[in-house]
Parts: sequence; structure tokens; C-alpha cells
Amino acid sequence: MAAALRPAILRHIRIPVQTLGRSRPLPCLHPLPTSMIRSMSSHGDDHLTREEIVERVLDVVKSFPKVDPSKVNPDVHFQKDLGLDSLDNVELVMALEEEFKLEIPDKEADKIDSCSLAIEYISNHPMAV
Repeated sequence: MAAALRPAILRHIRIPVQTLGRSRPLPCLHPLPTSMIRSMSSHGDDHLTREEIVERVLDVVKSFPKVDPSKVNPDVHFQKDLGLDSLDNVELVMALEEEFKLEIPDKEADKIDSCSLAIEYISNHPMAV
């Protein structure tokens, strides 16, 4: 009942608004420090190199519990070469999302079944960090 009453009461209540004096600047008008701004362009200085992506993807795959690290290389297929099943594949893609701070749509995640496809997807994603 209280939830239904609230909108009815709020329509009838008027609250006086006080304006702030201009003696102090509004906090929203201060520019952000450069360290807090992230460029949305994939051409910025903070974009990962292909070598960094390859190294980090291989590290994630090697650290997966069911994987023999000696079999991991940039061309390895998750199911054919490493013997992972489809659930392991999903967990591996989730680990890559966490490593690179991205969200890979399910439709795209289903296509990533090898290190080379993971490397390709991440290197083409402008938000990978």
C-alpha cells in the first residue's frame, strides 16, 4: 500500500529549491585528471600490442586446470588439441573476458574455440586492456 501511496503524495508536495551562490564552482565543471580519462579509440597509447595479447592469452590457457601447458601454442584448438569439452570452452572464454576486462557476446564467444581465434577477437576489440 505504501508503494501505491508514494507517487500520489509526491505529486502534491512542492519542495522549494535553493540556488547556490557562485562563490564556489560546481564540482561537475572541474575537468577530470588525465589519468582518469580513457580514450575510446583503439589507436591510443594504451592499446595492447599483438605480442602482449598472444602472451596473455597463452598464459590464461596454460593456467586452465585441465590443460597441459606444454601443449599450448598460438594455433592450438581447445577441443581437438587440448581435449576440452564445450563447458570448458565456455569457462576458458570467461577467463579471457576477465583477463582482458571485456564482455564477449554469447554469439561471438561460441565461435572462439582456439587460441588463434581468441587472439584475433581480442586484438580487434578496442576496449581490451
